[in-house]
Amino acid sequence: MPTYVTLWNFTPEGAKTVQDSPSNLDRVADRFQELGGELREYYLLMGQYDSVSICDFPDDQTAAQAVLSVLEEGNATAETLRGFTGEEFAKMVDDMA
Repeated sequence: MPTYVTLWNFTPEGAKTVQDSPSNLDRVADRFQELGGELREYYLLMGQYDSVSICDFPDDQTAAQAVLSVLEEGNATAETLRGFTGEEFAKMVDDMA
């Protein structure tokens, strides 16, 4: 399944309810699973972004739906990137020849 890395930032509204975030994370993981995906990793960050999630989804459309379902709550902004494993990268390079 394709992997997606999402960089998250709390909105001002989300920062006001940050104490709810751990329980919200469980709810988000359940929602992703209902869509056929998996929240594999989640980290709180120090720096430009507040957190990062690493997820697997069947396709780009499902990944977008999952992220949009979180964004519509208004507690975060997101930047999602498609991630490729080292094996996938090697195959891409081999296929270029």
